[in-house]
Amino acid sequence: MGPIKLYFDIRDIFRAPRLALSGKKIMIMLKGILIGYAAYWIFTTISFILCGYTLGNMWADYGLYPCLFTVGVTGGYIPWYACAVYDIGVFLLIVSISLSCTQVSRVTYKQLKGDEFFSSTDACSYVKKHWQAVIMAPVSIALIITFFLFFSGIFALFGKIPYVGEFLFSIPYLFYFLGALFTIYTGIVFLISLIYSPAIVGVGEEDTMGTVFQSYSITWSQPWRVILYHISLLPVLVIGVHVFKWFMTTSFSLINAVFGCDWFMGDKLNRIVSNAYENIYPEFINQICLSFNAICTTACNSCCSCLSFIPFNNGSDLSGTEVISSIILSCFLFIIVLAVVSYGLSILSVSETLMYIIFKKKSDDDNLLDHKDEDELEDEDETGFDTNDGSDNDDQTGTIDEKDSTVNASNDDNKKSDSTKEVPSE
Repeated sequence: MGPIKLYFDIRDIFRAPRLALSGKKIMIMLKGILIGYAAYWIFTTISFILCGYTLGNMWADYGLYPCLFTVGVTGGYIPWYACAVYDIGVFLLIVSISLSCTQVSRVTYKQLKGDEFFSSTDACSYVKKHWQAVIMAPVSIALIITFFLFFSGIFALFGKIPYVGEFLFSIPYLFYFLGALFTIYTGIVFLISLIYSPAIVGVGEEDTMGTVFQSYSITWSQPWRVILYHISLLPVLVIGVHVFKWFMTTSFSLINAVFGCDWFMGDKLNRIVSNAYENIYPEFINQICLSFNAICTTACNSCCSCLSFIPFNNGSDLSGTEVISSIILSCFLFIIVLAVVSYGLSILSVSETLMYIIFKKKSDDDNLLDHKDEDELEDEDETGFDTNDGSDNDDQTGTIDEKDSTVNASNDDNKKSDSTKEVPSE
């Protein structure tokens, strides 16, 4: 299959749901979410224990969705070391999702170039070689902001010096203003870096410094396209996820309709599915959704409920085997819910990849799809010649043919001269 032709404008963004609808990409995102969620849940559990919670109390109150901030909202005391542990879990979750987005971006880039056989294993190997840039680029920008804030605090301390401090504040005020302006701009770049770093690394094969430079370049040269493209992406994302969710919900309902028939499992299925559903959607999640939906319009209302399933009627008490079956079913339902989330993140990752390719074409007139990536260069080094371009081979073949014809002509002349010498003289 040949490369996909792009328009290099906003029309390409509408291809994101179709390109993201790939079992390979959804599985990459699902794996990343599960790994990040496991790390997040472990560190969050430790933070709750540091706050005085027991594991049973945390599970009873929050289930699969523990969040330390809710403890502070309800008036509980949160020590600083518990916050530090919780922040580590959040950081690992973000890192896991970012690396998965990089894999999806790399698969999308290869697909746009016509390579449909680039596997998730190949994408994982690529990320293992370039993961530092994905993580360290936003960290480097955050350190730049910290650097400016730190020195602004030092200069602010100078302002407390009697008699002299007033002049140390007023005279270099323009420098302070420019530094504050650059800090605000760098803060925007930090957000851009969080969004585009996976695409920059996955497509452009940039290192940390290159990713930081590209983040500044996108923020400076493409601000309106970033805003316009994301505004256009929002309804596409909502519609795509909603359609995907509809198929999941319909499949869920079909299983319940068949197995829940009185001729088959009947009330047993009702009890098992109801308990599993309560584990996936505890009461406080439903209350949050209802509170959020109360302030939304009808269109946004459907958007907010795009990850929920049709509630099942509560059953009676479960037996021991039904409890075990319900726990197993909860795991599968949780994976199905995360699959819907994975498809949404896959759409975002594919769209950011398309945006970055468009930005490079618009700003630098550079079509990244025409570049030879590191995999193609490695193949050339192994084979010793370019396997993707036949023009050089044709030139070499023509040169060889010309040399052969020249040699043959010279041999014919030599034969004629030899025959002339062999004629006896009379």
